[in-house]
Amino acid sequence: MECDIFVLILQPKIRACVAMIRNMFRVKKLDIFILRQFSLLFAGTFFISLFVLMMQFLWRFVDELIGKGLTLDVLGQFFWYMALMFVPQALPLALLLSSLITFGNLGESSELTAIRAAGISLMQTFRSLIVCSVLVMGVSFVFQNNIGPKANQKLAQLLVSMKQKSPELEIPEGIFYSGIPNCNLYVQKKDMKTGKLYGIMIYRMTASYEDQAIILADSGMLQSTAEKKHLLLTLWSGEWFENMQQQSFGNNASVPYRRETFTAKRIVLDFDGDFNLMDASNLSNNARGKSLAELRRDIDSLNQHYDTLAQDYLRYARMSYYQQDSVTPAGAKQAAALIAKGKTQVDSVYAKLTAPEKRDVVNNALATVQTATSDLEFKQLITADADVLIRRHEIEAIDKFLVALSCLVFFFIGAPLGTIIRKGGLGIPVIVSVLVYIIYYILENTGSRMARGGMWAMWFGKGLSPAVLIPTAIFFTYKANNDSMVFNLELWRDLAMKALGLRVKRHVFRKEVVIDTPEYAADAEKLRAINAEILEYSREHNLKSAPNVIRVFFRYKPDHEIERISERLEAIIEDLSNTRDKVILNALNSYPYLAVKAHTRPFEHRWLNVIAGLFVPVGAFIYLRMWIFRLRLLRDLRTIRQTNSNVISRIEAIV
Repeated sequence: MECDIFVLILQPKIRACVAMIRNMFRVKKLDIFILRQFSLLFAGTFFISLFVLMMQFLWRFVDELIGKGLTLDVLGQFFWYMALMFVPQALPLALLLSSLITFGNLGESSELTAIRAAGISLMQTFRSLIVCSVLVMGVSFVFQNNIGPKANQKLAQLLVSMKQKSPELEIPEGIFYSGIPNCNLYVQKKDMKTGKLYGIMIYRMTASYEDQAIILADSGMLQSTAEKKHLLLTLWSGEWFENMQQQSFGNNASVPYRRETFTAKRIVLDFDGDFNLMDASNLSNNARGKSLAELRRDIDSLNQHYDTLAQDYLRYARMSYYQQDSVTPAGAKQAAALIAKGKTQVDSVYAKLTAPEKRDVVNNALATVQTATSDLEFKQLITADADVLIRRHEIEAIDKFLVALSCLVFFFIGAPLGTIIRKGGLGIPVIVSVLVYIIYYILENTGSRMARGGMWAMWFGKGLSPAVLIPTAIFFTYKANNDSMVFNLELWRDLAMKALGLRVKRHVFRKEVVIDTPEYAADAEKLRAINAEILEYSREHNLKSAPNVIRVFFRYKPDHEIERISERLEAIIEDLSNTRDKVILNALNSYPYLAVKAHTRPFEHRWLNVIAGLFVPVGAFIYLRMWIFRLRLLRDLRTIRQTNSNVISRIEAIV
């Protein structure tokens, strides 16, 4: 019996919950309508975003493409792999821009207002696009894990191969270039217009040490031959040093090398100028070319390898510095005790040495220390490179999740912003999207660089952009759901004008239909009274002088006189705006809008004024601002008195 009663009580509630769940997940016409609007914009903005990202990347490597004689199929592969690589980065930007434009269009055409008036909440309006954003987020992750790494690996292979295709265009200044087989080339300066090289040094390396050569030249030119199988190096004003083979001079030959001075010389170097893909094994450390499983496996392998290497370095250091077979801390302490015990003996022995012997001992000690220091510095470079390589792999593994998550975050930034701004098209939405993406790019790039360099912890560097963007998305969604006016442009404009002391000019126009004619005589008497009050106020407060600091910040007395004068003056102007007289209408436009409080005190609350006075930089700024407003008020009161006199004279003339 009790079970039946329990079922009867809960049955209506269960049915209501089931109906609500069905209603929530049922596809409605509104969902289809919004999804249709969004999908077209998303497709367009995706290709636009992808094109912009590709062009940004292309400008970095434009030198590798121009003048290389690359065929169309190679260029096609380059752009194809580049497009595939930037798909994950283009997806969140496309979601941001398309969602902002979609809801901006709905708000601008008042369709969003009609949807809200029908009792449909904002989150119900977002429902279909939230599902779409989650699907895009999943596609982004799968793409980064499966397709993106292969595209990145292929693109890196193409870029390196392109750099090696025409070495005459790739020779850098100030460093040795080893892109030519069996040759190291150093160029001090390069003329980009003529292609001429200056300050040339060439180390020719072959399999045999005996025929290696060093070539020095003041200038030269490096060009490919017509068949692209050789490089023609033309040198001017130089010398040629070449090791001679011992068979040419016998075992007792006294000439170890051949020296040649030349004015002009041409050298033909073997080089295959056709485009050939390099071996991909050289790119094994490219973290962006690996999937998540490969990254985890390689991180474990790198940690294990470099941990073993570090232990070998530590074992070698202990054996070298302590001369102990044992590498335990007890052995190290024992060695330190022996050194301390024998320090006095060493000093006494050193004191008995002659000056040359002391010099030799010191030089040998310095040489030993310098050798040990160089060895430690070299090992430090190896371990530092290992740390950077491991951090690169960890960052890439984290990025696969963060880039996918940014799709959903950018949607919850773009869609609420569109409902708040309510401006469609490609104007304001593009500007807002660019600003949001720039902030995201700066935070992400800064965090990644600092984490990669080891200056910041990994969690802090990679969590910087989500820590800023996720609360921002929550804030915008909350404000949009509550119809907030936080992005009302007119409100922000009025606040900015008030803060900067700006004001609009008064515009009073002749009315086509006048219901109540002005009370000219009463308005003239009121204007005379206002003139008298202005004179009295000016004498009492002496607006020319600087305000009293103590009264401003600590002993403020209420002053509402200008506020009362302004209210009475506005009432008179409103009454006289019904006139047909052009002279009075023109005079009304001369009245300024008065700032009724800025010249009296910084804030309404006394404790805020006290804090501002105690904090000198803020207090000094507010004090100067008040003085400026006092001087402006003085000019405005003079203008009002003069305008009042003109209006009174005109009223007396027409009445």
